[in-house]
Amino acid sequence: MMKHTFSTLFSDQQKRRMLVILSFFHIFIIAASNYLVQIPFEVKMPFGDFSFHSTWGALTFPFIFLATDLTVRVFGSKEARWIIFVVMFPALIVSYIVSVLFSDSQYQGIVSLREFNLFVFRIAFASFAAYVFGQLLDVVVFNRLRQLKTWWIAPTSSMIFGSMADTFLFFSIAFYASTDVFMAENWMSIGFVDYLSKLLIGILLFVPAYGVILNMILRKLKMLTASVQTA
Repeated sequence: MMKHTFSTLFSDQQKRRMLVILSFFHIFIIAASNYLVQIPFEVKMPFGDFSFHSTWGALTFPFIFLATDLTVRVFGSKEARWIIFVVMFPALIVSYIVSVLFSDSQYQGIVSLREFNLFVFRIAFASFAAYVFGQLLDVVVFNRLRQLKTWWIAPTSSMIFGSMADTFLFFSIAFYASTDVFMAENWMSIGFVDYLSKLLIGILLFVPAYGVILNMILRKLKMLTASVQTA
């Protein structure tokens, strides 16, 4: 129903423009997350000696799942798969270049691109594999849940199970037996905390934000539908 309404209200050129914007948004979030995942941080609890490690990438990557969910709801699963296949290779290249140029949180200069960086490439490729698998899982498996009247079931399920698959695949490919000793020794625990961070942030922050955005889109579509019918 929503897809039919959208197609009626907007021209093919407008839809292509919005799909291009969404594609660039996916590439931006992937590249930013791949860079930020190289920057771990430690959070010490106010009680006892307990602390946990995570990465700043855990704060940015949930945007991808919500963007995919919104794309499927407004455009349909076909267009969502199109975005995934269009952005996956550019995202791999951009992620590698950005991560090499800003390795160790500092700008390394263009000369850093002359030598192949296996550590950074593993991160970029891990993100590539995790992104494709996680997003296709989201589009194929959770698409049926979007037919339910209860809007939050699909994005919440996507956040729980999609993030689980994405996180395990990413950290195992990127950091198992890595040249980075710290990440090689702690990738499982960091990955687990990273997943919990995504889950906590996603459910408490991004899913409610998604509900607000979805409601705004639905209201806008209803207003446009009403204006078309009265014209």
